[in-house]
Amino acid sequence: MNYICSNCGQQKKVTALQPKCECGGLWLLDYIPPRFDLNMVDTGTWGLFRYHTFLPVADEIWRDITMGEGMTPIVPFDKNLLLKMDYLMPTLSFKDRGAAMLISHCKSIGIKTVVQDSSGNAGNSVAAYCARAGIECEIFVPEGTSEMKLKLIQAHGAKLTVVEGSRDNCAEVCRKKATEEGVYYASHVYNPFFYQGTKTYIYEVYEQLGRVPQNIFVPLGNGTLFIGVIKALEELLSSDIISCRPSIYAVQSEYCDPCLQAVMNNSKEVDKAEVKKTLAEGIAIGKPMRAKEILGYIYKHNVKVIAAPEHLIKEAQHDLALKGIYVEPTTAATLAAYQSYINMNGTLEDCLIPMCGAGTKSDK
Repeated sequence: MNYICSNCGQQKKVTALQPKCECGGLWLLDYIPPRFDLNMVDTGTWGLFRYHTFLPVADEIWRDITMGEGMTPIVPFDKNLLLKMDYLMPTLSFKDRGAAMLISHCKSIGIKTVVQDSSGNAGNSVAAYCARAGIECEIFVPEGTSEMKLKLIQAHGAKLTVVEGSRDNCAEVCRKKATEEGVYYASHVYNPFFYQGTKTYIYEVYEQLGRVPQNIFVPLGNGTLFIGVIKALEELLSSDIISCRPSIYAVQSEYCDPCLQAVMNNSKEVDKAEVKKTLAEGIAIGKPMRAKEILGYIYKHNVKVIAAPEHLIKEAQHDLALKGIYVEPTTAATLAAYQSYINMNGTLEDCLIPMCGAGTKSDK
C-alpha cells in the first residue's frame, strides 16, 4: 500500500514520514477495499473497526487503540429529518472516527511523537488516542478556542500550544515545526488515513437503516467528514449496494465560504476567503488544503454547496436543545443551513444531518 501524490503522481510507502510530496501535493492513499458486503462486517466488534475488512489496516494494532468509537445512533428530528448522533464518541466528537484510524496507523509504523493543529475537536481526539497508544503529542490551537477544549486536550497529557491569529495561521505554525524538526504530522487534513476512518459514517448509516437517505447534509471546512462521506458513497455505488447517489449538500459558514464562492464562479480553484468571526469556528477555514480534491468531488457528484446563515445558528442550537440534543454551534450551523434551504426551496424528505460535536465542549 502506497501514498500517491495528488499533484505529480509520485508514490511512497505508507511508512514514509513526509507529510506531503516534495512537489507540494498532498497524499492520496492507493487503497481499494473489497466490494462492500454486510456479510463481511465483523459484528463481534463494536465500533467502526467492525468494518476492518474494508479499511487499510495492516495488522491488529487497532484492537489496542480503539475505544469503541462509532456505531452512533440515528434519531428523528421530525418526519423528514434524521440526526446521526456522532458526538456520542469517546471524546464527544466525530473526529474520533479519523483519529482512531490515523493513530492506529502511527502506532503500526512505530511513530513515537506527533504534532497536530486543530480548532479543538480534532486536537482533543488525537490527544486522547495518542495517550492510549503511548505516543507523545503536541496540539496547536488558534487563540479563541474554548477553554473546555483546551482543558480536555491537556487532560490527555498532550502539550498544548495556543497560536495567535486565525485557524489557518495555526496550521502554518504547526506545519513549520513538523518540517523543521522532522516530527510526524498527524494531521486530520493532510493524512489520508483519517478519511478512511470518517468514511465509516456512511457504512454505519447503511447498516443501521438498510439504505442511505435521499438527502445528506454535511459540514464543509477542511473536508474531514465530507471527503469520507463521498468515498463511502462511491464504494457503495461500485459495490451495487445502492443504485443511485443521494443528493449531497455541503454546508459552509456564511462568514467563511471559499468553496461556495468557487462554485458560484464555476472555478476549479479556491481563492482564500476572508475569515470573519463566526459561531461556526470548526468550519471557518479560509483555504482548505484539499480544496482541489473537494471541488473535484463537488463537480463530479453535483454537490450543492450552501451557507449557514450566522443569525440562525443560535436558533438552530436552541431548536436541537429543545429536542434533548445539546451540540456546539458548528454542529448547529448544519441544521441552520438545512432549515434556511428548505424555507427557500420547499420541503425535502428523507434527510440526514450529522451531530458532530457536543455542546459542553464549546461552552466557555
